[in-house]
Amino acid sequence: MRLLAIERLGHSEDVLISVTETHPQWTSLVSAVDHRIDRALATLRPQAIADHRSLLGSLGWPPPLSTLTSSNLDAGKSAEVSNPLFTMQGLLKQQYCENFLALCHLQELQWRRKSRQLEGHNRKVALQQPLWAIEELVNPISIACQRHFSKWIDKPEFVFALVYKITRDYVDTMDELLQPLVDEARLAGYSCREEWISAMVTSLVTYLAKEIFPKYVAELDGESISGVQSKARFSWLHLVDLMIAFDKQIQSLVTHSGISLSLQDDGNLQKISSLSVFCDRPDWLDIWAEIELNDTLEKLKPEVDDERNWTAKIEGALLSGFESYKSPAVSSAFVRRLLLVVDRCRSLPNAFLRSRFLKMAGGSITQRYLDCLLLRCQEAEGLTALTDDNGLIKVANSVNAAHYFESVLKEWCEDTFFLELGFDHREQLGIGINDNSGLEGRIDGPVGCVFDEEIKKLENFRKEWVERISVAVLRGFDARCREYIKNRRQWQEKGEESWTISKTLVGALDYLQGKMAVAEENLNRIDFVGAWRSLAAGVDHLLFNGLFTSMVKFHDAGVERFNGDMEILFGVFRAWCLRPEAFFPKTSDGLKLLTMSEEQLRDTITGGGKRMKENGIIHLNVAEAEKIQNKRVFMR
Repeated sequence: MRLLAIERLGHSEDVLISVTETHPQWTSLVSAVDHRIDRALATLRPQAIADHRSLLGSLGWPPPLSTLTSSNLDAGKSAEVSNPLFTMQGLLKQQYCENFLALCHLQELQWRRKSRQLEGHNRKVALQQPLWAIEELVNPISIACQRHFSKWIDKPEFVFALVYKITRDYVDTMDELLQPLVDEARLAGYSCREEWISAMVTSLVTYLAKEIFPKYVAELDGESISGVQSKARFSWLHLVDLMIAFDKQIQSLVTHSGISLSLQDDGNLQKISSLSVFCDRPDWLDIWAEIELNDTLEKLKPEVDDERNWTAKIEGALLSGFESYKSPAVSSAFVRRLLLVVDRCRSLPNAFLRSRFLKMAGGSITQRYLDCLLLRCQEAEGLTALTDDNGLIKVANSVNAAHYFESVLKEWCEDTFFLELGFDHREQLGIGINDNSGLEGRIDGPVGCVFDEEIKKLENFRKEWVERISVAVLRGFDARCREYIKNRRQWQEKGEESWTISKTLVGALDYLQGKMAVAEENLNRIDFVGAWRSLAAGVDHLLFNGLFTSMVKFHDAGVERFNGDMEILFGVFRAWCLRPEAFFPKTSDGLKLLTMSEEQLRDTITGGGKRMKENGIIHLNVAEAEKIQNKRVFMR
């Protein structure tokens, strides 16, 4: 009788759909009919649910859970499962199947009505409802489980074990007995197995949100007052471990079932994840991230304090291509710990939670790493201003450590997982920003990585301290060649016999070469290139300003002497490049002008910028060239 009534209402819905499509102006008539059908459904559904519950009670559902004790759960034993759905027979089975089918037909009718009424709106969210008949199976089991849960408030592992065991023991029933009824009711897109698993996980999440997490939060608050948080933090991390392990079991149950559920879709993953408890309570996620961060930093402290980890180099490489960074062993310790945090983050059911957790925990670990590197560099600079080799080596090790970590993060960010998190993080930052580009313009731009900010900080750190190494060497070079620069008379005299270089420049070049040898040995290849290039630019500036802007006169012998000195200087840098003079642009151009004949020099200056470029003078302007011309003294 009930199925007939539902069928009649279904025919009425067919008529309403047709009228809505052919006569959209008849909204008042459609609304009046909708109202009468809603009144009928308001009576039918409660009756069908009440009859369904009565039948379940007659069947002996939920099955007794008294055999599921903490001892056999802990031991992993599996007693013989009593399944009333499989054992029901005769009239009782017929009545249950008819009632189950009636509920499915009612839900299918409700789905069609909502789909019509929400035409033109975002229907996906509104139409996504659990399967009513499966909910009626799960609700009494959930209530029965509460009695066991209350005894295991301090043993959450038993809670997870019980929920998983019930889910696993009855999941095949959903496919074999109930799925054909759902298909007969034409409820498209519904899988009884998926709905069963999802409903069981939802009941667990509800219990966690109401009973477990509030208790743990209160314990944390209490211990924060006393100043001791070890026990509460341990309990929290233990609970998260259980949730992650449970989710993996459930996902295995799903993936081995053959149902078409994409675990890559956040919506599907959220339905079968106990960690979805954080979706409605991001403040609990923040607490977890803070506890995870503190736990990680505590485990890293002994490795950071061990000086051997700052001097010993990484043996091999954690990832391909990192052998050349000469990074200290402490870097691999931070990478390992950060990777563990990333792995725990992967278990979260949506990109928003993963991004938020990783920024709070992972970003803070990276910042702590950077703080350690900065402190060591500042200690080295504060003690000796990087004038001794030990200080220079200490800074070089920190630069290597930063470059290695930066390279690891960059390689991670090429992975789809991090790109998706970066995209989600950028969307979060884009919310509320008043600009003219619009969301579409932001999406079409390059997608960043969730670690972009940390990568930028590491890059700026190593560039700054590579520059400071260069400045320290340049400062020492400057102090040792002041006499060379101030001695104006030497440019009017020939060089000492049997000497190919000015004596006053020997000490400065020896110092420069010695310091750069230390830097080359201890600094990674990429940053060493930056160091010697920065030093070359500094030496070029020093020599040009010291010689070509002062009151110096260059005679023929002085030009020959200066040319020989520069060849020796260029020779020092020739160990790292083929044309070192290219990295001394102004000094090289000044030397070219000095070595020109009187007529060529006059012709070059008179011809202006164009003529200067034709003669290879491209880094000096006309005014600078004229000053150098005035310093040249030709002997007739």
